[in-house]
Amino acid sequence: MSRVLASASTNSPVQTAFVSRFPPGGGIGPSPGGTSSEYSVQAAALFMLLSMFSGVPAAAQQVCDTQSRPLSSPLDRFEDHGDGTVTDKESRLMWMRCSAGQKLTANTCVGAASQLDWQSAQGLAVAVNRSGSQFFSDWRLPLVRELAFITERQCQNPRVNLAVFPDTLPVLYWSATLQPGSAANGSAYAIGFGAIGIELQPMDQRHHVRLVRHAQ
Repeated sequence: MSRVLASASTNSPVQTAFVSRFPPGGGIGPSPGGTSSEYSVQAAALFMLLSMFSGVPAAAQQVCDTQSRPLSSPLDRFEDHGDGTVTDKESRLMWMRCSAGQKLTANTCVGAASQLDWQSAQGLAVAVNRSGSQFFSDWRLPLVRELAFITERQCQNPRVNLAVFPDTLPVLYWSATLQPGSAANGSAYAIGFGAIGIELQPMDQRHHVRLVRHAQ
């Protein structure tokens, strides 16, 4: 059963650097017939675009500029299933509203978000699928381009629609996208919902996790 998400309040306009939206079929991520060189170029392009944001202190309140341009990830783009998940109607991806380790209660994500290394983040998805606790058995780490698609380019600190993804911190979240040519102990891409943008991170670093699956 679906319901309408609550609206988030907006603040006065601030200077905002805009991040290009990466459609579900494009951007960074393995693609049939793609070469490692093309993949590296795509990665570099996305890194430069997401890194354009100016720094905002982690303790600052979220600020959004909705006067110069509308939100890039508005509420009506998402269908709320009332069970802690939403479906992005443009990408047809279903997301967990809360970060891993948290539980949705009264439209708030309660508890401490887990910080995991990359392999443990992959293991979390496997464990969630085996348990059946989240209704489906195909949850996974998102590709970096999928995470980029839910960033809110009109907001800062964090760069996400908090009415859709409450209590998201302006920190790095793991993606499933590896550095081209990376071995199992190499690096993977992570996206920050703060000032950092996208970064290659050693897999033994601990970051936040948000799981995703393809909607039916």
